[in-house]
Amino acid sequence: MKRKDDSSEMRTRILRRRYLWKDSQGKVIETEEQMLRRVANAIAAAESRYGATKKQVKEFAEKFYKLMKNREFLPNSPTLMNSGRKNGMLSACFVLPIPDSIDGIFDAIKHTAQIQKAGGGTGFDFSQLRPTGDIVVSSGGKTSGPVSFMKVFSEGTNAIQQGAFRRGANMGMMSIEHPDIINFIHAKNDPTAFTNFNISVKVPDTFMRQLKENPDTAHVVINPRTKRRYVIPHSAAMISYSIDDLLSEDQVNDNCYTVKEIWDMIIKNAHATGEPGICFIDRVNENNPTPQIGRIEATNPCGEQPLLFFESCNLGSINISKFVNKKQ
Repeated sequence: MKRKDDSSEMRTRILRRRYLWKDSQGKVIETEEQMLRRVANAIAAAESRYGATKKQVKEFAEKFYKLMKNREFLPNSPTLMNSGRKNGMLSACFVLPIPDSIDGIFDAIKHTAQIQKAGGGTGFDFSQLRPTGDIVVSSGGKTSGPVSFMKVFSEGTNAIQQGAFRRGANMGMMSIEHPDIINFIHAKNDPTAFTNFNISVKVPDTFMRQLKENPDTAHVVINPRTKRRYVIPHSAAMISYSIDDLLSEDQVNDNCYTVKEIWDMIIKNAHATGEPGICFIDRVNENNPTPQIGRIEATNPCGEQPLLFFESCNLGSINISKFVNKKQ
């Protein structure tokens, strides 16, 4: 009896579940061949905007179709899912800004929902949000802090993925100079929390120089709203302290967290849970190709592509085995 090709069966299941178009009842209405033609035609159609004739567009479509058919190249998932759809989103991942305001935060959540519904991922920098316990001028109350709002983004992703093409993914970043950095470092100690987030600490060159030259100096954090500088005393509750528990920089004493202690805390948690990662943000911006447009503050969910706010990445996969010269 001939054994069924398990990999072929798996590919068919994935195609039917994620990529092949369905009707309003959820019934698959296209084949793999039709999907590849749909994608190739949609991609090639863009050439007409830059002077290509109908014949040339058809030739481009055929070339792109053959690349995919021969498994030499495949575009990212949103391209396979959305090519040919009205207002189809072909980009894989975006970085979105999170301003320090309720309107700004929930605008970001709205954009996140739209992106993830279409199969994309999102990256964020939470460093601009005021720290836990800081004043909310409009109401006179106090904020619950960046990690609490990160939970809102996470729950939004959980809700959206029920009707999305695939499971949502996020990257959350925070500057090591943010007052809530210890809360952030421990955010994923609970394995059931933030299951759709990767998190990374943004580390500037100044911190690394201190780590090398003066590791036992107190680590200074800065309130992004007021720019006031603080140190974190050991007496602050590890994951529930607020800005009121911190000391101003001029009150530093021997019982404050040092640069080395913060670094060791990151390493210990990364070893235990895989989180947080580290992003050497100054090094990233040394290679920012468009610094006149803005500074890079975050990456896509898997960390391989730093992006400006509202930029997207368009990833694809090359099957290297198809390009091996077996005669040599």
